[in-house]
Amino acid sequence: MEDVKKRKLEDASGNDNDISRNSEDHFRSLLEPLAKPQLVDLLAKLGSQYPSIAEEIKGVASADPVHRKLFVRGLAWNTSSETLRAAFSEHGEIEEGAVIYEKASGKSRGYGFITYKHMESTQCALRAPSKLIDGRLAVCNLAAEGLSGTPATLDLTQRKLYIGGLSPNVTSEMLLHFFGRHGDIEEGSVAYDKDSNESRGFGFVTYRMVEAAKKAIDDPQKTLGGRNIIVKLADSHKGRTVQTQLPPAMVPMALPLAPPGYPQPGKAHAGTTPVGYGYPQTIAAYPDSSYPIPPQPPYPAQSQIPYPYYIGKQ
Repeated sequence: MEDVKKRKLEDASGNDNDISRNSEDHFRSLLEPLAKPQLVDLLAKLGSQYPSIAEEIKGVASADPVHRKLFVRGLAWNTSSETLRAAFSEHGEIEEGAVIYEKASGKSRGYGFITYKHMESTQCALRAPSKLIDGRLAVCNLAAEGLSGTPATLDLTQRKLYIGGLSPNVTSEMLLHFFGRHGDIEEGSVAYDKDSNESRGFGFVTYRMVEAAKKAIDDPQKTLGGRNIIVKLADSHKGRTVQTQLPPAMVPMALPLAPPGYPQPGKAHAGTTPVGYGYPQTIAAYPDSSYPIPPQPPYPAQSQIPYPYYIGKQ
């Protein structure tokens, strides 16, 4: 009888250990020390083997809209919210999508946002971030990353080109086709005027690789639309300095700096004269007389002190 009781007690204690080992707290204690790559690999294996776990992973991943919202830039001025949603609907169901407009004028600001219902659709759209919409090559990235959050923007200054001297009849499609022979283009279009929607005679092309941009610059064939065009890095064009031309009569002069504690030029100081400017001092008026030469001011006569005269040696 005593042996039977002991076995029952051992079986009961063994069941308790099994329950505690399979509890959520027990697994949590095992998973907490693991690194993120290990957890990702483990969940990926479980998701591929068990459909219920796969659905739960998808639900958790899509819960936060940060992982589902895209920022789309480089849109044409006439692109509407409906056109934007239609261009991105091929990747999945869209929860929200709109072009951003200026409140005062009601004109497009050239960018917009797309929020998918599932995170998988967002990832699918990011695999091909460039889209030709209304004649302009727009590009998207996660809205949470902004314009400079992705590593791809670190070498943007070496991949983005300024294209000048364009003919008015050159479209964005022609521009992209002409420069697409050097490599994959991430973003590019002709610059158009907001009001008239006419070409401004220049545009921009951003390659995915720095090598492609170098090829485009070094390419001797730079004729598009019957004109010789200018191809150079957009950053160098943006950094041009414009010299201000002064009229011939104006000569720039440096004003002397005033010592500490003295009034500075351009500041109002009651009862003081600004430093660096010479103002005429007040002189007493000469008395009226008929002399052709004005008399000397009535200074007190000073005694003359004779000084010895020395002749220096040559």
